[in-house]
Amino acid sequence: MREISDALGLEISPRVTGSGQLPSCYAVTDLAVHSFAAIGTALAGLMMEMGLTREPAPVTVDRRLASLWFGFSIHPQGWELPPVWDPMAGDYETIDGWIRLHTNLPHHRQAALRVLGTEPTRDSTAPAVREWQKDDLEAAIVAQGGVAAAMHSRAEWQANPQGMAVAAEPLIGWSDPVQSAPRQWEGTADRPLKGLRILDLTRVLAGPVATRTLAGYGAEVLRIDPPGWDEANVIPEVTLGKRCAHLDLKTPQGREILEDLLSQADILVHGYRPGALEALGLDASRRRLLSPGLIEITLDAYGWTGPWAGRRGFDSLVQMSSGIADQGMNWASTDKPHPLPCQALDFATGYLMAAAAMVALRKSLSGSVHSARFSLARTAELLASYPAPEIQTFPMSSSTDDLDEKIEETSWGPAKRLRPPLHGSGLIWGWDRQATELGASLPQWAGRTP
Repeated sequence: MREISDALGLEISPRVTGSGQLPSCYAVTDLAVHSFAAIGTALAGLMMEMGLTREPAPVTVDRRLASLWFGFSIHPQGWELPPVWDPMAGDYETIDGWIRLHTNLPHHRQAALRVLGTEPTRDSTAPAVREWQKDDLEAAIVAQGGVAAAMHSRAEWQANPQGMAVAAEPLIGWSDPVQSAPRQWEGTADRPLKGLRILDLTRVLAGPVATRTLAGYGAEVLRIDPPGWDEANVIPEVTLGKRCAHLDLKTPQGREILEDLLSQADILVHGYRPGALEALGLDASRRRLLSPGLIEITLDAYGWTGPWAGRRGFDSLVQMSSGIADQGMNWASTDKPHPLPCQALDFATGYLMAAAAMVALRKSLSGSVHSARFSLARTAELLASYPAPEIQTFPMSSSTDDLDEKIEETSWGPAKRLRPPLHGSGLIWGWDRQATELGASLPQWAGRTP
């Protein structure tokens, strides 16, 4: 927890209730507890600075619920969530080891198929993959605009130029402060982020987790996606509390609307690779001109320095690259990659992004604007630094006792959510909007007319 405390500039010392440990050779549950403790501590400090409380509220984290919030929080009542993985996605054996193909998105699937020349099924793909060496196949798919990751050991990753670059990066990369007018919003004791506008330009999964968290404390979150974009397997999970709109940023009109949204936003959360916003005419100076006090919370997969800086990636791929899946294989005494029991890098990064946003908001009250950047690979290094957990497990599946009684009427049907894992005076987590499909709203802030 010390590294998280130092990165956020907070003294984090929660009261922890509950018991159990997610089954892994890594201390995933400890990371979950510390991530939520960071949110609670950051919010308590912000509320005190706002004058909503006289002193920071004590923070209590439920160990079991924190672990479960590192997975799916939504529990459909009478309907089912779509499958998490595309049929072609997964781990494949090569000539010299293992590789993971991530094919949930159509353009990533097509990139892998162009290299392999197969049908989009495991039965067709597996024989073709066995003709490749893992690093060669990874490089070929990446060159085609796809995403894949060869499995390496921790020692191999630590000797890899990208692994060394990531290890040298801070857990949170804070920007130099920019002076702006002190920030004000309509926060109350039970909705401390009410009145804040957060523009969400993120996709699967860490960024949406961060913005869902901020929405849970009252912020207005507007998520923007390209027309036709979909992430059916996670949208019911991460759109809770948000308005979601489509916007074509390849058109002049779309970029004009985005600039208007930015000019009224308090926080921008995005996961664009280096150069992407510049290609849209939104370099740092332009963004600062549009919104001088804008706080930016950004992330990428493989870090901000080194030869892989800006490489596309996802949690499951970083686990393969960084040695986590290999170490899990040895721990589980199996002959194939053994990942973490959940997308822990995504969830931890997302919750820490939310905590950093609250720290930045607190500083903005005095007119000092700070932005922060994260990477999944650096979060992997944080997890790897934790002592190995005690052998104490509980099932990954939740029980009815873990669920809130409230029924959420989502776009897909009724559902329940896990009970909040975080408690403290004023730390009330709840959402003003229920999960919705992408594109269900117009690309405008609430209260505006077209």
